[in-house]
Amino acid sequence: MTKNLIIMKNKITLLSFFLAFTSFVAFSQKTVNAKDIIKDIKAGKTVSISNATIVGNLDFTDMEEKLKDLPKRKRRWWNNKGNNTVKNNIETKISFVNCVFKDDVLAYIPDSDYSGYTFTANFENDAIFKNCTFERKAMFKYSAFERAASFENAKFQNETTFKYAEFDNYISFANSTFEESATFKYSKFKDGVSFKDANFEEDLNIKYTEVKGKFSMSGMKVGYDIDSKYTKINGRSFSKYLLDNQ
Repeated sequence: MTKNLIIMKNKITLLSFFLAFTSFVAFSQKTVNAKDIIKDIKAGKTVSISNATIVGNLDFTDMEEKLKDLPKRKRRWWNNKGNNTVKNNIETKISFVNCVFKDDVLAYIPDSDYSGYTFTANFENDAIFKNCTFERKAMFKYSAFERAASFENAKFQNETTFKYAEFDNYISFANSTFEESATFKYSKFKDGVSFKDANFEEDLNIKYTEVKGKFSMSGMKVGYDIDSKYTKINGRSFSKYLLDNQ
């Protein structure tokens, strides 16, 4: 067999392997409709999804259903004096591993233009989002995470917020990437948090954030500015914490 024929044969073999591998990846990355996930949650089923593409807005607040039982518009006195937040409690375990969210992931929806209500979601059980990509919004403002939670190796490509979020247990954002400004303002981490090797490509807002327990930020990168005014790490200011841990 000539040298040219051997080279051609090797190229064909490599091409066949590449096509077979690509087909395998495409096949293994299944597509799941967000509405089906919400149906399972309402039915009390454990949600455990891996290697999947999630299509459609994943609305943990259940705003569409809750609006049916609410006034079209709230009275002005209620808006000014009453509590206009409608909470939805997620009681079942949810786990997403190596998933791509093509549309919004919403645990917070301000519906001020229509009803005057703000819709939020709390997670009373495990809430795992490991190795996941959020291509659109990831909104977890006011969310309470009462059990195990993780956003390790997550990629946030669009707007995201964890403002006022509360984590009762240790939470990891290790190796995660935030392509737009990230907000953890007023967040509370009651048993520690890890931002180890996290990459904040723009600003990081941790103003008024409170952390109790282990706080890991080794290898963390921030592209622009960190707003850490009034931040408390185990009772110390953010700058004092940095000085004590040099």
